[in-house]
Order: sequence, then structure tokens, then C-alpha cells
Amino acid sequence: MDSELSGGVEVDERELEERWANAWRPEEAALRLAGVRTPWYVAAGWALDLFRGAQSRPHGDLEIAVPAAGFPEVRALFPDHVFDVASSGRVWFAAGDETLASTHQTWLRDPVTDRYLCDVFREPHDGGTWICRRDETLRLPYDVIIERTPDGIPYLVPELVLLFKAKATRPKDEQDFAGVLPLLGARRRAVLAGRLERLHPGHPWLDLLA
Repeated sequence: MDSELSGGVEVDERELEERWANAWRPEEAALRLAGVRTPWYVAAGWALDLFRGAQSRPHGDLEIAVPAAGFPEVRALFPDHVFDVASSGRVWFAAGDETLASTHQTWLRDPVTDRYLCDVFREPHDGGTWICRRDETLRLPYDVIIERTPDGIPYLVPELVLLFKAKATRPKDEQDFAGVLPLLGARRRAVLAGRLERLHPGHPWLDLLA
């Protein structure tokens, strides 16, 4: 996944913001995905807010993740919608299978309004084992990486969300880290620190996790 793609369309940032203005909240995604057999979870900033138990900031989109082999089950739930592919600031509208296989990021679009509803990550895995797309040696069972809110919404554990956010921190990533850090127990801090040392040696968050 994430091999070099050709083509696509460059979409203005303001246009993208407008297209994402009506993105689902996690509750809506959970309702739409009720009954799917493939593991799935809310990722990124929304996952941290589900861990916190309250929304802490505005979110420009909703990102969820599924194992790549489970994506057809999710796609089948939305026969009247379109899945676009996004990579490196470009969009491939109504992407075909070859383009889908080249990257991991898929945007669910309502073709009537042209608004995006959800960003679906198609993640590497080995059967029931999740594989980190940034480090294929990091492999964990799905029941280890997924936790749930009291009303059953699945989300990625915060130590993995923050590991992904650490690669190229933006202001919102720093805000997320600062807000979640006091809620991380000793085990989660140690796990995150160990993985940061492996993927991003010398990362400034390491001093705060000590």
C-alpha cells in the first residue's frame, strides 16, 4: 500500500473543507456500521475524544479503519455512495481497484451532495492480527488495539493514536497529546514511549512521558 500513484485531481483546501462540513460523528458511523463482521474502529482525533469521554475540539472529518480484506463488506453497505481515494494532496474520484490497492485512504462521498461523510483507512493485517502501516514488525490482535465507549463505539487505543500523530506533529496533535497525557496510566505511557523510541528516536514527547 501507499506506492506511488499517478493522476488524480488536486482539490483546493477550501473546497475540501466545504465537502467535509457534514462529516459524520462517531455515533453516526457506529449506527451505519452496525452488524458488520469485520473489525473496525474510530481513529485519529475522534478516537482520543472517545477515550476522554467528551469532545475536546472541532474535528474536520471522521476517520475510521478496517482491515484491508474487510473493506468490501463496508463498501457493500453504501451502494448509493462513492469511494474516492486521497493521497499526497490529490483525489482520485470513484477510484478503481488498482488505485484502491495503491494507498490506504478512502473517502466516502454522497454523490448527490458531493459531501464527504467518512474517511476509511484500509489497514494492513494478517488475518485477525493488525499490522502497523508505519512499522510492519508492530503486530497486535484486534482485541488488543480496540477499546469501546460505554455505548459500544470502537476506537483505537490512545497509545497507538498518539504514535501515528507523532510522525509530523501539527498544533492539533500537540493539543491532543497535552490533553490526553494526564489520562494515560503508567502502562500506556511506557508502551507509547517504547514505540516512539523505535519509530521516532529523540521525539520531544519522550521527555513528557518519562
